[in-house]
Amino acid sequence: MEFANFNLYLNSKWVSTVASIWIQCTSGSLYTFSIYSQTLKSTQHYDQSTLDLVSVFKDIGVNAGVLSGLLYDFLARTTTTGPWIVHFLGSAQCFLGYFLMWAAVAGLFPPVPVPVMCLFMLVTAHAQSFFNTSNVVTGVHNFPHNSGTIVGILKGFLGLSGAILIQVYKTIFNNKPMSYLLMLALLPPINTLLLMWFVRIHNTREDEERKYLNIFSFMALVVAAYLMVVIIVENIFSLQLSMRIAIFVVLVSLLASFLCIAFKAQEKYPGRRSLENLLDERSQLIVEPNSLDTAEKVDARPDSLNNQRTNLQLGENLNLLQAVKTVNFWILFISIACGMGSGLATVNNLGQIGESLGYTSHETGSLVSLWSIWNFLGRFGGGYVSDYYLHTRGWARPLFMVITLMVMSVGHVVIVCGLPGALYAGSILVGICYGSQWSLMPTLTSEIFGVVNMGSIFNTISIASPVGSYIFSVRVVGYIYDKEASEGNTCIGTRCFMFSFLIMACATLLGSLTALLLFLRTKNFYDQVILRRIQNTQ
Repeated sequence: MEFANFNLYLNSKWVSTVASIWIQCTSGSLYTFSIYSQTLKSTQHYDQSTLDLVSVFKDIGVNAGVLSGLLYDFLARTTTTGPWIVHFLGSAQCFLGYFLMWAAVAGLFPPVPVPVMCLFMLVTAHAQSFFNTSNVVTGVHNFPHNSGTIVGILKGFLGLSGAILIQVYKTIFNNKPMSYLLMLALLPPINTLLLMWFVRIHNTREDEERKYLNIFSFMALVVAAYLMVVIIVENIFSLQLSMRIAIFVVLVSLLASFLCIAFKAQEKYPGRRSLENLLDERSQLIVEPNSLDTAEKVDARPDSLNNQRTNLQLGENLNLLQAVKTVNFWILFISIACGMGSGLATVNNLGQIGESLGYTSHETGSLVSLWSIWNFLGRFGGGYVSDYYLHTRGWARPLFMVITLMVMSVGHVVIVCGLPGALYAGSILVGICYGSQWSLMPTLTSEIFGVVNMGSIFNTISIASPVGSYIFSVRVVGYIYDKEASEGNTCIGTRCFMFSFLIMACATLLGSLTALLLFLRTKNFYDQVILRRIQNTQ
């Protein structure tokens, strides 16, 4: 009996969430590219432009997740065994890409041609989209009425994973980037293979879901605050190995505490529903907008009936092809290209911006390290805050995309205004608002286009990120910097980036206006469908 109870504890959506969090903690290895990039450059005899080309394939691979989305959506519709196949394929790609990169760097075979190394990086980066899709979409299936919060938590830990992996590196492989590459070929795949069996869709509804999700959110903030303090301390003091081990043990303990919260939540709701009830509830979730049709026909005015038809179309579970044919899809695509694209261009050039404005390498290094914290706060806050105001005030979620993109526009202007400390303040604004797009966009996708094909749709919209990054990084920032640069290809002063950041500020303002259009187009849908769906579960 005790074994049966323990098995019941493990087979719950709370343990599924913890497993997803732990997988996310090792999935963001791409954020640590700078640790081994110099070793890659020297061993393969690359110049800087060639190294940058390899890094471009990193951005392409991580954002080209349509295949993972299509596979996940197919498995979610046709099987009940969970999305472990998606996790498994991600683990295989992660191992293959990093192992071949390590083998090339370690000299197991001669330096590989640049296109082959780009392929290694593409395969490695593509693995992250499999991890991310499986964890995030499962979370939305498990918590459809708190989707913003769960997406914020999971996306937030993906943002924090870079800082977490760096702690592993500094504790075990400090100043050994080649060994770190081998670790990346083993740790994320092994961690995923051990945990993927617990990540499953559970169609259960519990009265106090929000309470325990709030506890998860609080602990996520504690982990982020701890890592921020650690990063600051490491940039001030030189820590001994014993201190690094102690820091790492505390970090692991904080992450382990999520399992205690999961057991506590399951202890309060130990029962499981019958298969018939689960299937009935899933079918109600899929056709729920149609179930509102009768209730809304009380208002029989022609304009009300037209609104109903529009809302029902919005609430239907569209497939990828159907979604691409809608105006809302392309409005969201343009907004994401402006927001995420300019955000990536900012973080990719933080070092050069700091140099041009007279910051020391130590200061710019701290900025890059702290970016992961601002990224986390945006990812977590974008989901949690939008959920809170949607539940309590009825504010439609696209409104938060409007607000964050407007603030991001201000952040771009602040960065190059030339005032003391402006780079710090601007990077905080841009980092938080950039991160928020990563939690708002998947949540909006599940609400506007339905949850059934969410994986393929939000991964297709994510392609807007590298598209925007290429436009702003290469065609705007890089082009203007090269024009302003003196001999030696260096540029000093606000003129190096001022015009390019003003262009990006205008672009994010455009993104805010397109998001405003999405808000206006979906406001009635949120009022009549999403809010009523939430009220029916409270």
